[in-house]
Amino acid sequence: MIHISNINNRGSIEVICGSMFSGKTQELIRRLRLATIAKQKVQIFNSYLDTRYAKEHIVSHDKSMLKAQPVKSAKEIIKKVEKDTQVVGIDEAHFFDDDILDVANKLANEGKRVIIAGLDMDWRGKPFNNMAKLMAVAEYVTKNLAICMVCGNPAHYSQKLVESESRIEVGASDKYEARCRKCFNPDLAASKK
Repeated sequence: MIHISNINNRGSIEVICGSMFSGKTQELIRRLRLATIAKQKVQIFNSYLDTRYAKEHIVSHDKSMLKAQPVKSAKEIIKKVEKDTQVVGIDEAHFFDDDILDVANKLANEGKRVIIAGLDMDWRGKPFNNMAKLMAVAEYVTKNLAICMVCGNPAHYSQKLVESESRIEVGASDKYEARCRKCFNPDLAASKK
């Protein structure tokens, strides 16, 4: 995907969102690899909370991976981005606080292409505010759908399968399933008590 704004070094924000298992990280990796093939300098960041597959890589559920720097806060990304970097990839953006919006805008205003992936909703079906704000200011938004693990229809919810009230709980198929609107039950995790 070639964006005119990047040809003229104007910077941009791209958001890839959706439910668990919808291919967000896989799409992020695809775009970052294309930028690398185009000989653009790329830096990749991920939340230190995401240790499901590897600490210093972004990894999709199908095990595609790229080296990444784990960070504890969005502001830490600003300190680590090198001046000549052209493309900044950020995975699991929903793990960051609202500072991620300022960070993305600052980098884009400096002429960098910022590609961000993350969940748009939590396991209750409630939007992550930082992701909603990022989508509002982004030049490009891609919403991926998964396949419902119950009925096979397109799915955009992340069904939590374990008992827990925590909004952020790192996991994969051990804790979550993709569900469609009809099969999604936000009370499931709470009802297991």
